[in-house]
Formats: sequence, C-alpha cells, structure tokens
Amino acid sequence: MATIIHQATHLLDPPAEVFFNYEAFRSNTETTPHHHKWGQLQMIRGGLLELCTPKRHFLTPSHLAIWTPANVTHFSFNREPVEYSSVNIVAELCGELPDHTCQIPVSPIMAAIVDNLRARQIKVAQTEQDQRLVAVLIDQLRQAKPESPFLPTSQHKLLAPILAKLERMPDHPRPFSEWAARCHTTERTLARLFQRELGISFTEWRARMRFLSAVKRLNEGHSVKDVALGLGYHQTSPFITMFKKYAGMTPERYKNRLTL
Repeated sequence: MATIIHQATHLLDPPAEVFFNYEAFRSNTETTPHHHKWGQLQMIRGGLLELCTPKRHFLTPSHLAIWTPANVTHFSFNREPVEYSSVNIVAELCGELPDHTCQIPVSPIMAAIVDNLRARQIKVAQTEQDQRLVAVLIDQLRQAKPESPFLPTSQHKLLAPILAKLERMPDHPRPFSEWAARCHTTERTLARLFQRELGISFTEWRARMRFLSAVKRLNEGHSVKDVALGLGYHQTSPFITMFKKYAGMTPERYKNRLTL
C-alpha cells in the first residue's frame, strides 16, 4: 500500500494558550517533518504511532502519549488507522513540562478529557466548563512522569540480530539459552548486555514486542484467542495478563474501544 503524505499544518501564531487538533489517519500515513513554537502532546486510539526526531525514534501504543517540546523537528508515521489528537501548549506554560521528547503515560482522566473534547470537536475551550477540563488536563500532564522508550533499540552487534528476528517473528519460541549459544556467549553475559544497552531484560523486551504485535492484530479484527495463539501463547489467560499489564485493560475491552 502506498504511503499517504500528510502535510503538517503550519500556524504562525497559536489561536490560544492551549488548543487541540484532531485527525483520523488512514493506514500508512506519514506527516512531513515540521516543528512548532509550542509544545505538543500527541495521543492516539488504536494502532501505533511512530515518531522520529533528529535524535530519537519512538514506537508508541495508545496507553502512552508523546510529548514534543517547542521547536523540536519531528515527523510521524502510522501503519494502521488511528484516531489522532494533539494537545498544543504555548511555551510560556511549558516550564514544568519535560524539556526533551519523551513518552508519557496517559492517565484515565487525561484520556477521558481528550475523548470528550474530541467528540465535541472542541479545539479551543470557550466555556467555563471546558476551561476547567483543560486546566485539569494540564495539571495531569504536569504530574505525569516521563517513561523510557516503550521498545528500546540497539545496534550492538550481538543484540541487533536478536531484536530484528523477534520484530519479524514475535512468536519465535527460541529460549534465551539458545540465543546466547548462537551468539557464542553465556546467558549471564547476554543478560547483562540487554540490561546495559536496553535497560530491560530479554523477557521484558520480547513481551513488549508481543504486546505491540497484539495491538496490530487486534486492530485488524483478529479474535483475542487467535492473537494469543499466534503469538506463541498456549492459553489466553497469560496473554490477557501480559496485555493488561501494558494497556491497563483486557484485550477484549481494547477491541471494544476500537469500535466505539
């Protein structure tokens, strides 16, 4: 399928201290590189959002948002359809917010407020009630703690082939001991390498990769059971536990949200 190029909107001046934009991006949509004079929080429903800056590459599921400070050049890409929302905040209000691009967990309150404003297509809060909602949203954002990249990457000569293989085949059953043997090293050395280069264990990295693959397959309409079996789980219960750990909800509830 051909890539759809989405020209980013260039505003010279923000229409308000806090304003919102909403899009419904089709599969394989790429935004052109751009930057803003304001900070931007990007949130999605369904699928995954890939965002690149000159220094970082983020692969972000819907339970995380991406915060980009003012004047940071970035572009994004989504492989599946997503509902996209951005919260744009003038630089003067960003003093307590991160000064670097990062992923931020989306609290239930943040998600509910943005969903409500999106449903009513409120781009600038005009009423006192909507202004209070925006104030709560900004307060939630200031309290949120940035997270490390959900799925870190490495170009290390031993790790890169393992990560690439699991990205292509997240259901690959090869145990850690065999990966170590194929790398002609010990399990202990390889485990230390994962922690040093990625900050997480092999088991954690593989689980996160399987979660991202599950999101994609659920978004394509596959049943929870088929997704679980397709990712190498012999039963659905451990798959559901894994999915809930990262998404904060069961895969069935996630599927239902996609159809709302």
